[in-house]
Amino acid sequence: MTINELQDNVIEDFSSLDDWMDKYAMLIDLGNSLESLDEKYKTPENLIEGCQSRVWLQADYNDGKVHFKAESDAVIVKGIVSLLISVLSDHTPDEILESELYFIDKIGLKENLSPTRSNGLLSMVKQMRLYAMAYKAKG
Repeated sequence: MTINELQDNVIEDFSSLDDWMDKYAMLIDLGNSLESLDEKYKTPENLIEGCQSRVWLQADYNDGKVHFKAESDAVIVKGIVSLLISVLSDHTPDEILESELYFIDKIGLKENLSPTRSNGLLSMVKQMRLYAMAYKAKG
């Protein structure tokens, strides 16, 4: 699936929920279903700057595609990073760099997060793009 198709799926999933308490519950469920990050990746290098909570992001590059793994010590943030992974992981660096992540606005995520969580979201996206840039330069 393309990044846009995955974004459209996220938008569809969230549009079935009317109120933000249900959407937060969905984010928490997504966070709880996120595979735990191996302890060896919980390093200062993998810690994302600009997040109120601690978020570790690990990226691997196989067969021309970037694969992301992450973990956070906050359940909602874990859900947010899980959403980003579901949309961006297993795509080429070019696909990641050229994507416009419109689902963030369409589901109302940014406007329903606290300013610090919103900044954290932007930091996560920025870090994922930096990994894609680095792998593109190497490849």
